[in-house]
Amino acid sequence: MQLTRAADYAVRVVTHLAGVPEGTVVPKSILAKVSDAPESFLAKILQALTHAGLIEARRGAEGGFLLLERGAQASLLDVVESIDGPIALNVCLNAELSCHRASGCAAQQVWRRAQEAMLAVLREAKIARMVDPHPSKPNTGSLGTPEPHPSKPNTGPLGTPEPQGCAGCIESDQGSKNQGSKNQGSYTLRIHE
Repeated sequence: MQLTRAADYAVRVVTHLAGVPEGTVVPKSILAKVSDAPESFLAKILQALTHAGLIEARRGAEGGFLLLERGAQASLLDVVESIDGPIALNVCLNAELSCHRASGCAAQQVWRRAQEAMLAVLREAKIARMVDPHPSKPNTGSLGTPEPHPSKPNTGPLGTPEPQGCAGCIESDQGSKNQGSKNQGSYTLRIHE
């Protein structure tokens, strides 16, 4: 099972909104930039997140999106399922479908245990805790973009916002020897407990 691109963008949007001061309205253009999502595609994702009650849309010149309390308390599973629907590791585990081989399948119990473990991890990962595992939040600007650190520029290559996190959490893949990769300037986020 691979997370869809839409669900990945949704996670990026919700975690960004969770990282800005409560009540901050962030324009769609900023959300597109920080999530690396095409703005036209992001519009559909934002609509689904709004429909799920995780974010709120504000119209007008000062319009944009803000995270609702339900969104802050949501799990990663809630965000993914608001975009992709229920997660099934294998078609035989989809509650809406039945597999005629289920009773005699040697692998079905393994698939079931793997799915239960994966769902438990995603259910346990709460958005607010993922974004702010430490008591103090970094300073953010009025549009929810990180303010520059006095000793470090705020932008990465091509003027894109640099990922924020505690020291050692984010590791750049720019120095990677993987010549075939088109994803230059990507980052790996290590989550520690």
